[in-house]
Amino acid sequence: MRIKILALLCFLLSFSGCKKTPEETVNEHVEQNKTHDITEQDVKKIKYIDYILDSKTEDAIKDWQEYKQVEELVINIKKADLTYFTEDKKVILLLLRELKQNLPDALKAESINSRILVMETQLLKLESLYSLGTTSKEELIAGIKEFLIAFSNLNFQMNKKVEFDSRVIEKP
Repeated sequence: MRIKILALLCFLLSFSGCKKTPEETVNEHVEQNKTHDITEQDVKKIKYIDYILDSKTEDAIKDWQEYKQVEELVINIKKADLTYFTEDKKVILLLLRELKQNLPDALKAESINSRILVMETQLLKLESLYSLGTTSKEELIAGIKEFLIAFSNLNFQMNKKVEFDSRVIEKP
């Protein structure tokens, strides 16, 4: 009888001992995800000049769907919603490739292409920072700031291009 009780106790102890290890791993995983706890207030504290599109520029890009997707991404990032980066990386790369390929004719210029390339680089950097488990909150906020500045500079350059093209200069 004592052997059965002793065997039962050993059996219970072995199960209770095995159960502690996964709980510790879960706690470590939760601690790593705490670095990504960025709030909308954190993003609002970022100081940069946010250029918006002029009405003429909006008319020039009204059919550019990829830009509208990036604009929605920027709105979500400003709300501290970075869930877009949990999707497959191929989706992000496809969006960036189509953004460059479907550039409206009115905006085809080297200055616009270079701003798109900078924005692409910053977006991929932000995605990398978000994916890493060791990224600190400050590093992630700095990555968000760099991306928002790159997007704002793209808007500014598109406004300049459309404004320059719409000028009518009379020659004497």
